[in-house]
Amino acid sequence: MDVNRFMNERRPAWQELEEMLGRLEAQGWPGLGLERARRFGKLYRAASSDLIQARTATADAAVVDYLNDLVARAYGAVYAGRSSKGRAIRSFFAVEFPRLVREEARLVVLAASILVLGGAVGATSVALDPSSESVMIPAGHGEMRPEERVAQDEAEGPHGGDTAAAFGGFLFTHNMQVSFFVFALGITWGVGTVLLLFYNGVPLGALAVQYHLAGKGLFFWAWILPHGIPELTSVFISGAAGLVLARALIAPGRLRRNQALVNAAKRAVRMVLGVAPLLCVAGLIEATISQMHAPVMPYAVKLAFAACVAVSLFAYLGFAGRRR
Repeated sequence: MDVNRFMNERRPAWQELEEMLGRLEAQGWPGLGLERARRFGKLYRAASSDLIQARTATADAAVVDYLNDLVARAYGAVYAGRSSKGRAIRSFFAVEFPRLVREEARLVVLAASILVLGGAVGATSVALDPSSESVMIPAGHGEMRPEERVAQDEAEGPHGGDTAAAFGGFLFTHNMQVSFFVFALGITWGVGTVLLLFYNGVPLGALAVQYHLAGKGLFFWAWILPHGIPELTSVFISGAAGLVLARALIAPGRLRRNQALVNAAKRAVRMVLGVAPLLCVAGLIEATISQMHAPVMPYAVKLAFAACVAVSLFAYLGFAGRRR
C-alpha cells in the first residue's frame, strides 16, 4: 500500500467529515440539513473503511490514531450520546408533550368536565344544605370556619424558608400520587379514573361555596388559584391519560385489545411524565405565594399572579411545538 498516495487521495474526505462533525457537535443535526446529513453518513462509512485499510496495511501510527479518533467521534454523533439524550429531553418538553396534550384535547376537556361536575355537586349540596359541609368538606378544612381560618392565616404570615421547602416537597409528592392514580385507574375501563376525578371535585366546590357564604370568596380564590391552575391542569392531563387507556380497552379497533392497550400505555405514560414539572411548579407556588395573605401580599396581586401563570401555561400547551 502506498501510504502517501492513500493519504493524499483520502485526506479531503476526512477533512470534510471533520468539518461536518464540528458543525454537528455545535448545532446538532438540524444544523446540517438533510442533504449534508446524507453526505455525513457516506463520509462516515468511507472513513470506517479507510481505518480498516490503514490498520491492515500498517500505515503510519499517526494516521491510524487520527482516523480512529475521527471515526469514534462520528460514531458517537450517529449513535446518540449524552448530548443527544439532553436534546431528547428538551425536545420532549418543548415539542412532544404539548403536542400530545393538543392531540388528546377532547379527553383533557372531558377529564376537566368530570371534575367540574363533582365540584358542582359539592357546591350545590352546601348551598342548599349547609349541614352537609361535614360530609362534603375534608376534616382538615372543616375544623375551622372560613372566617377563623382567614383571621389565623392573615395573623401568622408566610412560612419560613425551611418550612416552605418541606411543605413544597410534601405537596409535590402528594400531587404526583393523585396524578398517577388518576392515570393508572384507566385500566379499570376508565371507571376508576372517572370516580376519582369526580371525588376530587366535590370538596373543591363545597369549599368554594362555604367561603363565599361566609363572605370570604376573595380570600379563597386568591389562596387557591395561584397553585391550583398548574395543579388542576396536571390532574386534567393525567385524567386524560387514564381515559386513553380506557379508550384502548373499550374500542381497540382492528388491533387485539392487549396490543391496543400497550400502544395506548406508551402514549399515556408520556403524558403523565410531562406533568411532573407542572407539579413541581404547583408545589413551589403553594408552599410560598399561596400561603402569603394580606397584608403581606394583597389579594389583587395574587390574582394577577395567577392570571400570569394561566396565560403562560396555556400559551405553552397551546402553541409549543407547532413549528415543524
